[in-house]
Amino acid sequence: MTSPAPELTLPEELLLLALDPLRGKSLCRDRFLEYGVAGAALRELEFQGRIVERSGWIRVVDPLAPPDPFLAQVLGSLSAPEAGGSGGGADVRRWVRQAGRYAGELCTEHLVRRSVLRRETHRLLGLLPYHRHPATDPARSLALRDRFAAAGAARFPDQRGRALAALVSAVDLAAEVGGGGLRARWAMRALTDDDWAAHAVHENVRRDRSSGNRGPLFSSNSSSGDD
Repeated sequence: MTSPAPELTLPEELLLLALDPLRGKSLCRDRFLEYGVAGAALRELEFQGRIVERSGWIRVVDPLAPPDPFLAQVLGSLSAPEAGGSGGGADVRRWVRQAGRYAGELCTEHLVRRSVLRRETHRLLGLLPYHRHPATDPARSLALRDRFAAAGAARFPDQRGRALAALVSAVDLAAEVGGGGLRARWAMRALTDDDWAAHAVHENVRRDRSSGNRGPLFSSNSSSGDD
């Protein structure tokens, strides 16, 4: 039996932590955030009892679509097994890399429809359009950051908090939202190694760093230019 989803899912929490609540600009590299949202969606589905991970492969164990439309789309993308995996399923690292191209955009659209974020269209050099997504209620985003910092001060005592911290570290957000100094950031980095989804995100981030690939945020709809 699957458990009810919280008010904010794990990918939504990560996205809100990553966006400046007033300017709507990502506080980490855009492509890294896309990977993070994809990985967070997988962990949320695992928490809900819909998927399991074994040795780097994902298998769907409850194909019933969750109420959250974004998570339902993610689960649907996992339903068809990939060739070459033991017993079927999807390779975690490869799926995060491929799904990152659309997962961030879909999650953002969902939050816009829920009126958690609003969409602002700007133009780079007066020509190229790009979008920013400030919070409709900045106090809500700031409260989320306060809760995250408090959880960090308590060394992330619950499983969801540890998963979120691992993802925050994996996408290079720890310095922006973690607080607690260098020791706390190293502790969050250690959580990344122990979390299968965050580890897959980190491996893709590391691959991009080595190749110099940064990529635009949610590239089909935006540019990473400044105002």
